[in-house]
Amino acid sequence: MRTKQFKAESKKLLDLMINSIYTHKEIFLRELISNASDAVDKLYFRSLTDQNVGMSHGDFEIRITPDKEKRTLTISDNGIGMTKDELESNLGTIAKSGSLAFKQENADAKDIDVIGQFGVGFYSAFMVSDCVTVESRAYGENEAYRWQSKGVEGYTVEECDKPDVGTTITLHIKDDTDEEKYSQFLEEYTIKTIVKKYSDYVRYPIKMTVEKRRLKEGTEDEYETVKEDETLNSMIPLWKKNKKEIKPEEYEAFYKDKFMDYEKPLKVIHYKTEGQATYDALLFIPSHAPFDYYTKEYEKGLQLYSKGVLIMDKCKDLLPDHFSFVKGLVDSEDLSLNISREVLQHDHQLKLIAKTIEKKIDSELKKMLETDRETYEKFFEAFGMQIKFGVYSDYGIHKDSLKDLLLFHSSSEKKPVTLKEYVSRMKDGQKDIYYAAGETTDKIDMLPQVDSVKDKGYEILYLTDYVDEFALRALNEYDEKTFVNVCTEEVDLGTEEEKEALKKENEDNADMLKEMKDALGENVHEVRFTDKLKDHPVCLSSEGAISLEMQKVLNSMPNGKDAKATVVLEINSNHPIAEKLKSLYKDDKDGLHDYAKILYAQARLIGGMSVDDPVELSNLVCNLMTK
Repeated sequence: MRTKQFKAESKKLLDLMINSIYTHKEIFLRELISNASDAVDKLYFRSLTDQNVGMSHGDFEIRITPDKEKRTLTISDNGIGMTKDELESNLGTIAKSGSLAFKQENADAKDIDVIGQFGVGFYSAFMVSDCVTVESRAYGENEAYRWQSKGVEGYTVEECDKPDVGTTITLHIKDDTDEEKYSQFLEEYTIKTIVKKYSDYVRYPIKMTVEKRRLKEGTEDEYETVKEDETLNSMIPLWKKNKKEIKPEEYEAFYKDKFMDYEKPLKVIHYKTEGQATYDALLFIPSHAPFDYYTKEYEKGLQLYSKGVLIMDKCKDLLPDHFSFVKGLVDSEDLSLNISREVLQHDHQLKLIAKTIEKKIDSELKKMLETDRETYEKFFEAFGMQIKFGVYSDYGIHKDSLKDLLLFHSSSEKKPVTLKEYVSRMKDGQKDIYYAAGETTDKIDMLPQVDSVKDKGYEILYLTDYVDEFALRALNEYDEKTFVNVCTEEVDLGTEEEKEALKKENEDNADMLKEMKDALGENVHEVRFTDKLKDHPVCLSSEGAISLEMQKVLNSMPNGKDAKATVVLEINSNHPIAEKLKSLYKDDKDGLHDYAKILYAQARLIGGMSVDDPVELSNLVCNLMTK
């Protein structure tokens, strides 16, 4: 029997197929199952117009048979089969797709989900086998033919004995090497895992004969090994069902099994779109963050299916970073896949799908916030930080869509509130949204500046996450109200008379304040009197773009050591300490320097910061106590 040669171009492509195109060798089984499914689809299409098909053919199925002794893996189907010419054409010419030709020649078959397009998936079999044998008998033909190849050397075609219509592909699995354990593809567990991962929703049953131990009939303790057919795939995807007919328990079981979670999801989003972006989506919002969620190891992404076949396990391009917590899948019938069915040829389709998914998640979260506040607060406790990241990341391009999803603790409500809720109860004439940042709400509540603003009847947002202030700076304003940090010079709550009196107080004591500033050196930008502190003697405030809290955050990050706020030491002009300082300036300049250092250290402690030199502070206090 004469061996026929692949064309020179085909040899190069076949070598490429075996060594380069596919990322994972296990893909070969997905490809061969998809081809088998296409073959069955074609005969099913024929059965719609030819009743003899149904009468003579029996149930459609795909069968997998491993044989460890012979080192063979067989994938067979009872689909439409191939003639000798089709074997030559489809398998002898690489990149010639019979499935694509079928779709082109049968306009009425648009509803049949033929998977194959490029005619190259079959050759992925050579990644794991050193000889591939195809035996096929076409529907309506009496003769069957065998196509066989050991790779680039060429192939043979001869007549063979095959009583049933369909195709049987037998792979002789390669010997194991130090790098590759090809024997794994003969193990029942591995085969089941691959089918479940990639081909679980192929519409026809994928069967395999497996060995099972069971109690021997008529005995109580004797077991026997029997062989039984087992269907490896689910066939009908949950997301293809009418969601009105799906019970909550079914969604929960699917989520827990598919995404390895022990808790049920907070929210299920199941929908279908048609038009420019046609796809089914089944999305889940988890009830808690994975242990590695805020680490570099965490991988975002949705499972991407095409016609029920898994294309990518985590398609990161389908989710923006601020919604990276979402789990789920997308199944689209009109994606442009590359020849390995692993990535898209044209990413504009993916971008279109991603855009609609982002809008859907956003609208569902806002609906949850409005109709189920308790559940939303649970969600925000788990993933709110990621929403805040989204507000200021990418130069703030997502801030308008995300701002109404934000929650912050409130000084008046003592619970999380939205920006919309804060604005709705602002005092008449209030132009700013006040906030303060710190480690905890209790520590923020003790800040002197907070006490003063609260005393005037204004509500304050308490920012306890390190990302909070960066998010508000990115927003800049909400509903034409500007965000103002109460620990900065931007707070302006005094009357004109009070402002003039304070200005005069600072001007009259300018030399003394400069003396104190010189004693503190570069620790502060300025020392001044203030009337904002109620009963507190001193505080630290900041000027400019970087607040004291932002300085702490930036300096805790890699390469952030140079971040520095413009710090101002503010002294309560109405506190007895003010008169003491004036007296020291007249009679004891060294004492004034000591007091300046003590007050600066006190202000740092009040603000939740450490003291630069605790030994010096201790000595200064002790010296003061002994005078």
